[in-house]
Amino acid sequence: MTPQIAESRYVSLVTFRRDGTAVPTPVWAVEDDGRLLVWTRDDSGKVKRVRNGARVTVTPCDSRGRTAQGAEPVEGTARLMTEQGGLARVRKAMTRKYGWQFRVVDSGGTLLRLGKRPHVGVEVTL
Repeated sequence: MTPQIAESRYVSLVTFRRDGTAVPTPVWAVEDDGRLLVWTRDDSGKVKRVRNGARVTVTPCDSRGRTAQGAEPVEGTARLMTEQGGLARVRKAMTRKYGWQFRVVDSGGTLLRLGKRPHVGVEVTL
């Protein structure tokens, strides 16, 4: 994994529709044990696209998805982490990198959903 991707606050995670159309999404991501971990809602489009095909690309970007000047996309494969051990690993890594901001995002609205956390981790191997 390139240091530019690992150190970036946001990365553009590009997933692909069944027809091959690329769909870029800026996400928080953290490097953990040589892989890139992403935290997202389990009903998001990117999760649906990963379920249909594991191919992704990753590029450092800003919060609006504008890729960094001169940054080259890196090809990878993604897998969903829905098991409890995997989610705990992603949650711990995200908290380590993003601190209180991730804790707010992670806990936000859980009372309205009666404690349910409709999230999934995405592990990207580059």
